[in-house]
Amino acid sequence: MQSMTLNEKIRKKLFELSDEKYKKFHSGLCPNVDNIIGVRVPILRNYAKEIVKNEDVEAYLENAQNDYYEEIMLQGMVIGMAKFTVTETQEHLKKFIPKINNWGVCDTCVAGLKVIKNNKREFWNFLKPYLKSEKEFELRFSIVTLLDFYIVPEYIEQILIELDKIKHDGYYVKMAVAWTLSICYVKYPAKTRMLLEKNTMDDFTHNKTIQKIRESYRVSREEKEELKSWKR
Repeated sequence: MQSMTLNEKIRKKLFELSDEKYKKFHSGLCPNVDNIIGVRVPILRNYAKEIVKNEDVEAYLENAQNDYYEEIMLQGMVIGMAKFTVTETQEHLKKFIPKINNWGVCDTCVAGLKVIKNNKREFWNFLKPYLKSEKEFELRFSIVTLLDFYIVPEYIEQILIELDKIKHDGYYVKMAVAWTLSICYVKYPAKTRMLLEKNTMDDFTHNKTIQKIRESYRVSREEKEELKSWKR
């Protein structure tokens, strides 16, 4: 009897780990995504750890299948967990990022890229082309990476400059910009207010940014009332 390939084993395992109730719930959060098996993120993350520990990661990533949502998310998790150099991580990301076609895979995989924490300069240069991308989820990938790793003193001004440049009609880009700006405001209110006062964003992104800032418990009631008056 022929033994199963790694891809066949992974797909079989993913279906074994599926949860029908979670599949229905998560499918509702990811409109236009019809290939969800239904594996909860913590369970998928544990499975990614097993792959990193027990398999040839390079061979896995080279031949991984992309038919299902979880198969793609698993690759992003493995890239974040594997003991790659900065250059190796970036090379794998170049192949992986074009596969992202929804916010769930994007945001979960970005969160796992812990290598960026101590290599911000190298990844800043890596992100620059993606910050100019016209593709919705390549652009969202770069924005969410700024959100997760770059809202720090040495990068806040550069982040605000980059966010101000982004003019894209994609809903998931606009939401990512608003989300990122809201956290920038919470941490660096004076600098972020200057951008909001410039009034250069489209109405949706501007109003969504203000909404998200006003939802923060770290913003005073007085500030929230003032910001409310800024809505268009």
